[in-house]
Amino acid sequence: MVITAEKTRGHTNVAEEEEKIQDLRNIGIIAHIDAGKTTVTERILFHTGKTYKIGEVHEGTAVMDWMEQEQERGITITSAVTTCAWGDKKINIIDTPGHVDFTIEVERSLKVLDGTLVVFCAVGGVQPQTETVWRQADRYEVPKVALINKLDRTGADFYKVIIDMHKKLGANATPIQIPIGKEDEFKGVIDLVGCKAYMFGEEGDLGEIVEEEIPEDMKDLASHWRHNLIEKLADADDEVEKLYLMDKGIYPEELKKHIRRVTNKNLFVPVMCGSALKNKGIKLVLDAICDYLPSPVDVDPPHAINPKTEEEVIIVPEKEQPLCAYAYKIMNDPFVGTVTYTRIYAGELKAGTYIYNSTSKQKERVGKIVRIHADEREMVDSAGPGQIVGLVGLKNTSTAHTLCNEAHQITLERIEYPEPVISMAIEPQTKMDQDKLGEGLKKLEAEDPSFRVNYNEETGQTIINGMGELHLEIIIDRLKREFKVGANVGSPQVAYRETITRAVEATGKFVQQTGGRGQYGHVEVRLEPCEQGEGVVFEEEIRGGAIPRDYFKAIEKGIRSAAETGVMAGYPVTGIKVTLYDGSFHEVDSSELAFNNAAGIALREGIRKAGSVLLEPIMKLEVTTPDEYLGDVIGDMNMRRIKVEHIKQKATTKIIQGAAPLAQMFGYATALRSLTQGRALYTMEPSFYKAVPKDIQEKLVSGTQAA
Repeated sequence: MVITAEKTRGHTNVAEEEEKIQDLRNIGIIAHIDAGKTTVTERILFHTGKTYKIGEVHEGTAVMDWMEQEQERGITITSAVTTCAWGDKKINIIDTPGHVDFTIEVERSLKVLDGTLVVFCAVGGVQPQTETVWRQADRYEVPKVALINKLDRTGADFYKVIIDMHKKLGANATPIQIPIGKEDEFKGVIDLVGCKAYMFGEEGDLGEIVEEEIPEDMKDLASHWRHNLIEKLADADDEVEKLYLMDKGIYPEELKKHIRRVTNKNLFVPVMCGSALKNKGIKLVLDAICDYLPSPVDVDPPHAINPKTEEEVIIVPEKEQPLCAYAYKIMNDPFVGTVTYTRIYAGELKAGTYIYNSTSKQKERVGKIVRIHADEREMVDSAGPGQIVGLVGLKNTSTAHTLCNEAHQITLERIEYPEPVISMAIEPQTKMDQDKLGEGLKKLEAEDPSFRVNYNEETGQTIINGMGELHLEIIIDRLKREFKVGANVGSPQVAYRETITRAVEATGKFVQQTGGRGQYGHVEVRLEPCEQGEGVVFEEEIRGGAIPRDYFKAIEKGIRSAAETGVMAGYPVTGIKVTLYDGSFHEVDSSELAFNNAAGIALREGIRKAGSVLLEPIMKLEVTTPDEYLGDVIGDMNMRRIKVEHIKQKATTKIIQGAAPLAQMFGYATALRSLTQGRALYTMEPSFYKAVPKDIQEKLVSGTQAA
């Protein structure tokens, strides 16, 4: 185990224990797809002695891409965890996906990390998904160091990427290294902190580096960038600013401490350079991770509250404190069952003991504690603050649940999950597959909060919902391979939404007389448009006891239930504020059921009066194509209702940015390959919802009515 209490003459040596926590680094590796995250991770594992053979993504041998689907496609799908050592530091690494369909993996990983390594492609620069993961890291206030990778490729431009980071990310990103040579002549780096040059060996020498003096012809450039480094630090930190204004030199060890402090405050991003595939610069990246990224005691503790008193609780990362842990991911293991990936913030977890889930309000028994290395498990007896481990045996714990002591209950902030944008129907091929399909979908839904399953009572279909075509493709593939389910699937369908365009008032009455006790519920509501991201907002303004408060929950439930299917074509209603302002009740006949039904009637009537429209998901699209295919690509975009917003030139390629209706993007990968002889690339991520054109709305509504 990484963090243990050292026993000296029968007592715990607290100083030594705290030193060990300070030597721990919990980091994630994040980037745009194909920037080289997994390749960087594989080199780190090799240099730290975790593996003895370098795995390659393109050969399907990467340790961290252990799923069959990852090895076949050469992409990361699930965030893999491992632990390694560099010098006296222990590093827990989470390698995250770059594809937008699996953005929840990045989101929940960043929630439990203390620092992150952001990888940039030296040719592509700041790409769309890089922006997304950078903003996610900002949201969780995770300190960053950056690596500009692939500097040996044709078209690589280190300094252009730095400018890109300033413009697109607004980052105080500054080199602590600059490259010696470019493209195929990239042969070393200059360390601006230590004022040394590090030359790389020949390809295949396993990343050896040789320390030398800075070449004469680069001394002026190195001096300029070192001065720039101190200047940028001074902009962010008063202590460095004083040294800068006094024009005092800063020694390397002193400068290193300043960089670490300002980086940990999230005010500065040190930038390095290298080529992971050719094994150039990875040892220096490991040094930077240990030197500049925080330990668990260097970051602000997570925001926690006492669920009974609603008072804030301060989390202290010490073993003697009450337990505070966060379950950030669930995985189904064919050998040990459900493994709950958990970050421990305070206290100690021991195998075989009972803990309390303050989210589900249930006791749980920790059967086993395992340290995780991709798809391998190593059992340990206990784990302490700062550790990321797997727990086996938890029955009622899901993603984003808080684990604690029952006597010291706390809850941590939960993750906001993205709404699915695509759906398809799925059905078992045989009766034997029916139970296996239900069980498989239930387990996959528990693993992945961005994957949803629901049953359409009108059509009798099971509907699966996800973040994109690839997301659902992987789900179906896993059902067939892992759960041995034979299944038929329908064509992908867009997750449309319904909203209103104007404010209205509506009445809902539910009255039944059956000879005995009847049913009576009467509500008056006001409907108003609001922000799309707010879903359905419910408020009440009842005065004078027109409706007893006991019925408010039933009314809200009725409104939310009716909003799940809308009135036009069965799609959920969003961006609507419903205010209950009047109504009436009957002393004998009124009931929760009656007011629930009355609220549903009122909502549906109001939506019909309020000029409702259908909304479709619009995707942020970026296409990179050789110049000669620009006309064909633009022509195809126009046919797909894609609004082209920007066209930029980069070397011999055009970068086209636009807003694309998701409904028009099915099969786009194949069409783009055909148009450009396989030479164009594209990325796409959800951006916003927009009203569907009137002619398409009429087709959707008439199609639903016909069905």
